[in-house]
Amino acid sequence: MKISFVGSGNVAWHLAQAFEDAGHWICEVYSRDTQKARQLASSLYDTNIQPDLNFSESEANVIIIAVSDDAIESIIQRIVLPEGVILVHTSGTRSLAEFQNLIEIYSDVYVHTGVFYPLQTFTKGIEMDYKSLPFCIESKNELIENKLILLAQSISDNVSRMDSDERFILHVAAVFASNFTNYLLTISHDMLDREQLDFELLKPLIQTTIEKALVSNNPAVAQTGPARRGDWKTTGRHLEYLQETDEDWTEIYRLMTDKIRNFYISK
Repeated sequence: MKISFVGSGNVAWHLAQAFEDAGHWICEVYSRDTQKARQLASSLYDTNIQPDLNFSESEANVIIIAVSDDAIESIIQRIVLPEGVILVHTSGTRSLAEFQNLIEIYSDVYVHTGVFYPLQTFTKGIEMDYKSLPFCIESKNELIENKLILLAQSISDNVSRMDSDERFILHVAAVFASNFTNYLLTISHDMLDREQLDFELLKPLIQTTIEKALVSNNPAVAQTGPARRGDWKTTGRHLEYLQETDEDWTEIYRLMTDKIRNFYISK
């Protein structure tokens, strides 16, 4: 297929290169930061830098809006589209109905709409296994949805039809699983760094914890630690240290300890 991107961030970088490796042609890249668009285009085989949001002469079959959720409406207000193109966003939270409504308000031509949501955290320069990358696909038009599924299947073996409500709940769960987990790891890093201890010492524990959670049907069965055991003398000593160190860390530790304790008491 012929594909163009609006956006040159982490998602666009990964998807553009994965699509090109699968034999698709990346026609154009637009970014409000022209330098970033140029960098992405230079990493691809035959891609033009789109100077503005006028795509009316584009040969693309699919235009992918890969920008932050807050920027989607601003893009829709200004983009000029070729008639009949498939326009999709990559958001986990913006509904298809909301997206379609914006197109009906601002587009002068008829276009097809859909959602092409990759459930992953992306960072430029870090390679990943696209074959296992989950894609959540949605369109009101079954023919268009099937085309988007085929596009996703050209790079991944993990493709699902998913409506906007399901995708939203999945995104909330992903924030707990990924973003909150990473923040807790950041606290661990900063705590050790403050005491001039090496974060590398925690990495085998972190790896084992994640592996145990993934191989079990429910991560709850893999829970360990003083809160799970009801070792309140240890948690009390931890809280004494944290109260002298950082108020936010104390609050998080107390909340998490209480939640773990209450969860297993109720079982």
